[in-house]
Amino acid sequence: MKFFRLDLLTLLISLFILNSCTNQDKLGLAVDPSQAIEGSIIDTATLLTNTIPEDSVVTSGLAKTPLAYFKDPVIGTSEANIATLLSLPGSAAYTLPTGTITIDSALLVLRYNDGFYGDSLTSKYKVNVYQLAEKPSPTQVYFNNKTWSVNTGAVLGTQTFNSRTHTPVKITDIVSGAKDTLKSVGAQLRVKLDPNFIYANLFGASNAVLNNNSLFQNQVKGLYITLDKNQVGNGGRFMLNLDSSRIDVYYKATTSTAVDTTIVSLPFANRAAEIKHTYTTEVKAALAGTTPQQTVYLEGLGGLRTKVSFPYLKNIIKDAGTDVILNRAELIVSAAPGTDIPYIPTPKLSMYRYDIAKTRVQLPDATGGTNASVVDPRFISVTTFGGYYSKSLKEYHFIITGYISDLMRGKTVDYGTFIAPVDTTNTSTVDIAATAQTGGRAIGVGGITNKASASYPYRMRLNITYTKATK
Repeated sequence: MKFFRLDLLTLLISLFILNSCTNQDKLGLAVDPSQAIEGSIIDTATLLTNTIPEDSVVTSGLAKTPLAYFKDPVIGTSEANIATLLSLPGSAAYTLPTGTITIDSALLVLRYNDGFYGDSLTSKYKVNVYQLAEKPSPTQVYFNNKTWSVNTGAVLGTQTFNSRTHTPVKITDIVSGAKDTLKSVGAQLRVKLDPNFIYANLFGASNAVLNNNSLFQNQVKGLYITLDKNQVGNGGRFMLNLDSSRIDVYYKATTSTAVDTTIVSLPFANRAAEIKHTYTTEVKAALAGTTPQQTVYLEGLGGLRTKVSFPYLKNIIKDAGTDVILNRAELIVSAAPGTDIPYIPTPKLSMYRYDIAKTRVQLPDATGGTNASVVDPRFISVTTFGGYYSKSLKEYHFIITGYISDLMRGKTVDYGTFIAPVDTTNTSTVDIAATAQTGGRAIGVGGITNKASASYPYRMRLNITYTKATK
């Protein structure tokens, strides 16, 4: 009981002491108002924005290769078709098995990669496979605007499917000398091919062709993979991992003493995506226009990007005084109202600038990261730099304090500043290169005015926080 009374007495004394502090601001050290540092915020900096085409992009040998047919009601229709070179089993030479060979089935196996964008619920997809009329070079670099010659007279394979890019599938596992079994494998699209095409180009080929991969490729040319344009729904954009994609041929080799059931695979060699965009009237007008725009368009698959200009930044220094210390500059890009349904904006954007040679370079706030060859002292982290879409705010945020400070003080010339879609795979550095490895898009609010109004409540804005140095 003594301890109980002591605790109660301590509690009562504490309450009296705290209650006597009628002004909590007096707790702690006193601050001289003449020495207080007061910050100011500017959110009316004028931004000028325009939609422009993305640069041409390399599409050969990518970790993610797009296969697409997507009818975006706002931006327009896009398609990505794949041309791929085939190799012999083993990629050097192939020895035919002994006996009489019969093909049970031939399957084109396309492995999915992360990055699908489009309609995964109501669209019904159909993939068609043709033979190329020209052979892709094993070593040449191909761009998105390459148009391939195709033998469209005969379809080698076709398959109707739904978007199930993360659903494992079960396949038959061939076990030599034992009963075949079922096994689960990663998400993939499996297309039945014409066995006659495989037999003629593999099992029916001459020894000279089978002993030389280059001769085999000259003969077979390669495959052209495309999504049917008569599909049900608006469609979408798939990302494929073609490094592990291939043709699997299940066959029987019958001799006088045994029947051997086995599998042989033809891997992909060089491959490339052929990408086409057909834009809506609104987007065409934005691309043709030269005046600043209220709505801007950003599209993956090497489609569209936005140019941003800051024409009056130096006036801030002029009006506020040269003794200004820039604490923070944050660019906020809002999704245009209603454009996040049914297709959510792309999960990530990047921001970069041109140097005097019109070459892409990172902003000082983005120059750094894991294994980066150059690190700017103002770089904090890739995550802090930003560019990620916030579903709750419906905005993208970029911290560009160093870049805006340099522009304000004339240390850097704005030869062009740009915002563009970027793949989310790289988390160690800030990507700035044009890419076909992301399928997302965003419709953003431009910065044509420097303040909101009743008729234009949303805008791209630059929030600048600064303080005036005390003398």
